[in-house]
Amino acid sequence: MTEVLPDEETVPLLGAEVRIADAAGLLAAAVDGPVELMVDGDFPAPVREALCTVRADTADGQPAHRFEAYLRVESTPAGLLALGLAGPVGVLLAERLAARGGDGPAAAVGRMAAEAGRRIWPRPVATLAAPPGDEAGREVLRAAREAGLRPRVDQDNGTVRIHADVPSADVGPAHLTAMLGLLLQAVRELSGDSDEPTVLRGRTYVVGRRPVTTAAGPRSATVTLDQVGGLSDVVAQFREVAVSFRHPAAMARWGARRPQGILMYGPPGTGKTMLARALANEVGADFVEIRTPEILDKYLGGSERNIKRIFREARRYRRPTVMLFDEFDSIISYAGAGGDAASQAVNAVAGIFKQEMNTLFEENPDVIVVATTNFPHRVDASLIRSGRFDLKIAIPAPDENGRAEILTKMVRELIDRHERPGFTMFADDLDPAALAADTAGLTGADLREALRRVQLAKALREAAEGAPPAPIGQDDVREAVAGLRRG
Repeated sequence: MTEVLPDEETVPLLGAEVRIADAAGLLAAAVDGPVELMVDGDFPAPVREALCTVRADTADGQPAHRFEAYLRVESTPAGLLALGLAGPVGVLLAERLAARGGDGPAAAVGRMAAEAGRRIWPRPVATLAAPPGDEAGREVLRAAREAGLRPRVDQDNGTVRIHADVPSADVGPAHLTAMLGLLLQAVRELSGDSDEPTVLRGRTYVVGRRPVTTAAGPRSATVTLDQVGGLSDVVAQFREVAVSFRHPAAMARWGARRPQGILMYGPPGTGKTMLARALANEVGADFVEIRTPEILDKYLGGSERNIKRIFREARRYRRPTVMLFDEFDSIISYAGAGGDAASQAVNAVAGIFKQEMNTLFEENPDVIVVATTNFPHRVDASLIRSGRFDLKIAIPAPDENGRAEILTKMVRELIDRHERPGFTMFADDLDPAALAADTAGLTGADLREALRRVQLAKALREAAEGAPPAPIGQDDVREAVAGLRRG
């Protein structure tokens, strides 16, 4: 099953083991949207969180890959981070703070830290090396220089940011590794590890594809368009929507309006909700799911008030946001049918929904409204006309090639998440193409459920026997599929 396994290399950095899955693929994916690199691993105090991303951008008018690393630390007064970073990364930050000028506390601390840094590090920043005796740190910084990284460091309210641009024509895995080295070097400095790299020793960090997340609102942290199998045309359309968000100047020049209402319809289990979450991550948007109980109210006028409140809040979003109305037909169905009180209430909700959609995009063009339904015939055509829902996309059950692609992506995802040195999750005989031929009629949700059953059976067997059983093989999955068909 070599085609299932992603390329992976293990790189020792500053005492830690960094596992990088498909470095070339990560850099290629950055052309289509931001890619979060650091997907697993814990960091020593005072670092609470560390993120590292790469995305396509421009530098000096030329296409470039922009690497950005963020380190959030325990509550720290503004500017004091420069004193906590006692090394080359700290000097970069201190000089950045000092260069801002002014008499504020951050600038004063920056000047003080910069002066301290110059005493400790008398050479120019461009030629900095790690302290004597710290051979590992010196090698990481040398690698960054040789790779052509010219990092800049900022800080804001307990967050350190390291960023560097590399021409897209020149970018390669060495730049990615060098950026990770700079991030880990900053972690060391913040933790006070100024000699040999002991604080990171024994720690493992996993680098692979993971969507960019923010703390500004609820987001899916695990779903990307790269994980969607069997729907290449849909994925291509969603990537175009993401491109329209990342290039507002081109959109404005041509007076183009991006599609901001998307209806997806098809049988259950085909991935409609997952696609909406993946779209949010592709755009770099927050994700807000509107559930039926948040709208429907048994009291007269309650549902109408709820719709107005939801759209009022949407107009106030200050970041790109994907709003998902899942199972849209259960919220607004059979609009216009019947003359009884219940039908009139449904019509009132539908009417307000239309009015709100008519003006939402003009008042907040950073909102995408996505609606999904298993029963498109239950939704009145006037609700989903162009101008409200510009894209109407059928999401069918996958064909054989689609099932093979879905299985391959699912297995790769599980390997990336769970396999560790000494533990093999899947056997070499696993053949997604052969399994696809045996799973006619199954959806992506069915295939995920089959794998879940196998994982559970293996875990329970290990719990009973005290040792891991054989890896998941072809027969294991076939047996789970047969059980799924039996119900």
